[in-house]
Amino acid sequence: MDLQLNGKKALVTGSTAGIGLEIARRLATEGADVIICGRSQAKLDEAVAQLRASGGGKVRGVLADPATAEGAKTLLEVAPDLDILVNNLGIYEAKDFVDISDEAWRKLFEVNVLSGARLARQYFPGMLERNWGRIIFIASEAGIRVPSDMIHYAVTKTAQLTISRGLAELTKGTRVTVNSVLPGPTRSEGIVDFLKSVASAPHAPAAEIEAEFFRKDRATSLLQRMIEPEEIANLVAYVASPLSAATNGAALRVEGGLISTIT
Repeated sequence: MDLQLNGKKALVTGSTAGIGLEIARRLATEGADVIICGRSQAKLDEAVAQLRASGGGKVRGVLADPATAEGAKTLLEVAPDLDILVNNLGIYEAKDFVDISDEAWRKLFEVNVLSGARLARQYFPGMLERNWGRIIFIASEAGIRVPSDMIHYAVTKTAQLTISRGLAELTKGTRVTVNSVLPGPTRSEGIVDFLKSVASAPHAPAAEIEAEFFRKDRATSLLQRMIEPEEIANLVAYVASPLSAATNGAALRVEGGLISTIT
């Protein structure tokens, strides 16, 4: 299927590994000109090399942290306008509610919520003016199905759903769309340490730790395995494309059936 992304200018945050890297790869192979960003020049260079080896559109790496005002300004200077903004940057941790400090609340809010809101504020007006654009927030099933050991993380993901829907309301009658994508537990660099942190036997084989996690902590999952990053990227690429014109203001699930409700 031709997603009609040739020449579209895209920015994917949190894109040197995991879901973000795979989203950037898929957009690039569909012909989009992709900007990725990161805080480590070495990781950024490695990711750019990987993406260029995959072929497709142009790929640029920008050393910038959109969780800061300075980082967002740097990205705006490099790319004054965009067709596609994928707000993927995010962090998570498991912690008992009473142990979550003010500092931890602020950090998750600044990285998970404010980074995307800041970039949307920069690029949304231009999309409306040009009458075409896509803003996609990579949220989480945790924004709906709140894990008791990750309440602060879940709050930030619910906030992303709110921002996404609110911005979508401002696109009425235009060819701009704003949507959220809700992944479930996805294989990534950090997931091994996370799974060990909640496992009954942290030194057990990885397959056993993963199986226990789904059996005990994500029992409602119909998939009963980690989602692969490219499985998320496939949906995001479609939502970023002109083919998804009638999908706007939606919270799109790609969470392996964890959420049992149909609304």
